[in-house]
Amino acid sequence: MATTLTEYAKLSNDVMKAGVIQIIIKDNPLLQLLPWVEINGNALTYNRESTIPLAEWHLSNDDWSTSPALTFVQKTASLYILGQNADVDNYAKQTRSNINDLKSVTIEATAKAIRNELELTLLYGNNATSPKQFDGLIKLIDTGTASDQVIAAGATGGVALTLTLLDSLIDAVIGGKPDLLLMHVKTRRKLTDLARAAGSNLTFTNIFGDQVDVYNGIPIQTSNLIKTAHTLSGSVETAYTGGASNTIYAIRFGEDALCGLTGGGGMQIIPIGDLETKDAERTRIKMYCGLVLFSQLTAAALIGIA
Repeated sequence: MATTLTEYAKLSNDVMKAGVIQIIIKDNPLLQLLPWVEINGNALTYNRESTIPLAEWHLSNDDWSTSPALTFVQKTASLYILGQNADVDNYAKQTRSNINDLKSVTIEATAKAIRNELELTLLYGNNATSPKQFDGLIKLIDTGTASDQVIAAGATGGVALTLTLLDSLIDAVIGGKPDLLLMHVKTRRKLTDLARAAGSNLTFTNIFGDQVDVYNGIPIQTSNLIKTAHTLSGSVETAYTGGASNTIYAIRFGEDALCGLTGGGGMQIIPIGDLETKDAERTRIKMYCGLVLFSQLTAAALIGIA
């Protein structure tokens, strides 16, 4: 059963753990909506449908042939270790904590660092170039190759967003509407202008107590970690620096779609205590995590947007 980090925070009896989870999901649309599945071991092996049987029309007394069987491609998603130590100097804690609790401030800052790294990896993670991290959304959709899940606004990028292009992105997600349209805040502003020019405004819905924009019934969330320097060549993304375009993602979440993987109880807050080699107290924040896209048809990317 998949559970969001928001729900994990509600279930935790550990005030510090719940507080760290809240810091990590704050202002992070992917982590607010992404469901997480707890797995045993360090990897999950699953089957992705490859080919399906064929049906035929028949006349009376026809010979019936047997269609090729349903086939699968076996995939594996692994867990990786994300974390950091939060060290507080004991001298500073005892002599300077009259204004702020240095331990709480340090743990909060460490949690924010983990949040930023996790969100960045959810988008841009590349296990081939960084073996210590999982593949992010871009690699799972595979915007480096031509496919039905990648809508190219142009051959080299820098094309203005249109509502027709956005509709094409939404239509690329098969089996139901996306749960989220994720884009850079500048792209959202352009979308707002397009809606006004068409004689309407984006509607609103309530998610986690916040009013968010909605297009065609789909919530719109923004992330400033989406880079605006993607490079295109031949209608595929070749790099994420050096160019002048960015990408909009349409995502469906769930145990048959995009899902986070976690092991060892999810987010862990380990009080290490006083260190041997220096006069400091250590708290370790860590998470064994991964990302899996069970069906490629449940996510799509619109690349090459100026």
